[in-house]
Amino acid sequence: MSDNEALIKEKGELIQQMLDMQKQFIAYEHEHGVTGKDYWASQEGLLKDYRQTYMDMANRVVEIAHDLVGSHRN
Repeated sequence: MSDNEALIKEKGELIQQMLDMQKQFIAYEHEHGVTGKDYWASQEGLLKDYRQTYMDMANRVVEIAHDLVGSHRN
């Protein structure tokens, strides 16, 4: 597998994980409701690390996209 193929595969897997996280969040929100405090400061359950994990994944997808097209972030 080439480097680009590996990056494309990783990007696809991350996007799928992010979509799964969104589905879980929506289901949780419908079942329990989510306040701003829950979203920003929850220390338990699904929301505990949700924002940081999702942001890390999104940033990695951006990095991969830059790597694939050969652009460099400043």
